[in-house]
Amino acid sequence: MERRKVDILCVQETRWKGSKARSIGAGFKLFYYGVDSKRNGVGVVLKEEFVRNVLEVKRVSDRVMSLKLKIEAVMLNVVSGYAPQVGCELEEKERFWSELDEVMESIPTGERVVIGADFNGHIGEGNRGDEEVMGKFGVKKRNLEGQMAVDFAKRMDMAVVKTYFQKREEHRVTYKSGGRRTQVDYILCR
Repeated sequence: MERRKVDILCVQETRWKGSKARSIGAGFKLFYYGVDSKRNGVGVVLKEEFVRNVLEVKRVSDRVMSLKLKIEAVMLNVVSGYAPQVGCELEEKERFWSELDEVMESIPTGERVVIGADFNGHIGEGNRGDEEVMGKFGVKKRNLEGQMAVDFAKRMDMAVVKTYFQKREEHRVTYKSGGRRTQVDYILCR
């Protein structure tokens, strides 16, 4: 974060049990929530100078949490999300999207929102029919989980920011394993 000059970072799969905020060194503080040290967990890392701007922390579940900050005259809500993987039960996926919906509905429309999430889905290349919420520079084909993310962005009047910028594929890919390259991590803004 320090090297890339990142002040706010959403993290997933923290796998830390508890509901805490702690200094992690180099001038950063981690706000996190997790119920099991073996899976899930979400957090938001802030540069120490922004910690005093935190007005509210909502730890909804080990898959969704949010921080409300007042920076100058702007109310900024930072939401960290971690969607269930492709093989998980539909009920677990629906619970995640319901929790994310509830968080968004609790935020007044005049406030800014940034969601940093591992949606565990592919929103895909191209944007035919979805131009109002995304650009055309995704990776591969859209799957069901990716469609859920696009539908959420439409419902909440948000933009899937990463897809608006033309970059080489290696700069768009967010996960590599066993020769597979995917894009499952996204930033949504309102």
